[in-house]
Amino acid sequence: MAGVALRKLEKRYGNVQVIHGVDLDIQDGEFCVFVGPSGCGKSTLLRMIAGLEETSDGQINIGANDVTRADPADRGVAMVFQTYALYPHMTVEENMGFGLKMTGHARGEIREKVNEASRILKLDDYLKRKPKALSGGQRQRVAIGRAIVRGPDVFLFDEPLSNLDAELRVDMRVEIARLHKEIGATMIYVTHDQVEAMTLADKIVVLRAGNIEQVGAPMDLYRDPDNRFVAGFIGSPAMNFVSATIADAEISAPGLSPAPFRHSVILPAATQNITVGVRPQHIEIVENEDTHTVDLVESLGGVSYAYLVADSGDRLIVELRDNVPIPRSGARVGLRFTPDQTMLFDAQTEERLR
Repeated sequence: MAGVALRKLEKRYGNVQVIHGVDLDIQDGEFCVFVGPSGCGKSTLLRMIAGLEETSDGQINIGANDVTRADPADRGVAMVFQTYALYPHMTVEENMGFGLKMTGHARGEIREKVNEASRILKLDDYLKRKPKALSGGQRQRVAIGRAIVRGPDVFLFDEPLSNLDAELRVDMRVEIARLHKEIGATMIYVTHDQVEAMTLADKIVVLRAGNIEQVGAPMDLYRDPDNRFVAGFIGSPAMNFVSATIADAEISAPGLSPAPFRHSVILPAATQNITVGVRPQHIEIVENEDTHTVDLVESLGGVSYAYLVADSGDRLIVELRDNVPIPRSGARVGLRFTPDQTMLFDAQTEERLR
């Protein structure tokens, strides 16, 4: 097992730079998730660690070794891809052991390693089957097993659950979390799904346009985001944002009651326009006010969400509590919130005001 250190890592395709001087430390045994919107560079960064993309500048260390220019096979990593990439004519057992066979391992050693991976992944009953006889979740477990038998220092996962249906995704999240707990290996996992990130990670790295926006434990990022981007990306449903102004240390956010209000944050005198961020569970619908139109109500069984359109054009999501009547679509309502449950952001820089 080994940790991973990235130092001033850059990636360019011709004149286009997609990774901008990334510095990051991933500790030995840590489960680190790269998360961000499509095109933010998370898969490119993972492939650079794997050696599948050339590093334009900077350094990659795995353990004590500088692997920046090393061949992928010499880095001590194993990668699980979005597609299963299983050989259809081979059994599960043969697929899992094929890499070891190609590197000249003895048959008894291969069998031992495959059996151990099979035990961890609960694949004992499927070893003689071929991929076409497996479900999507079982195929992904075989792909993970193929990585386990290699005994890598670092496991790399590139959106491994994106081809699975919703129920299987939940099941496989549990499987991967259990796998990490059992083998204790360093794992780096790429996803655009922040729910996966929140449920799996010891550490989340939020990326945007090839830059790291913030690094931290899941709940640290949720409770204490550095900027509007992180605040809006971490959390489901996303945080609401409302344009506001400051006058005489009081904040006016149209459509939100109370207005104006004071906040515990010490506001810089030069800042006039700000953004108020408030999560859906911290807003309450007020039926006798008339500032928002109910566009849609989404009932998910245990919880419901109302999607509202403000007269200002802002769109907001409100989590509906059990004791609150569910409004009808098209109804006119107001919104009330607790000022101390909001976050404030500079309207220009999008940095958090603390």
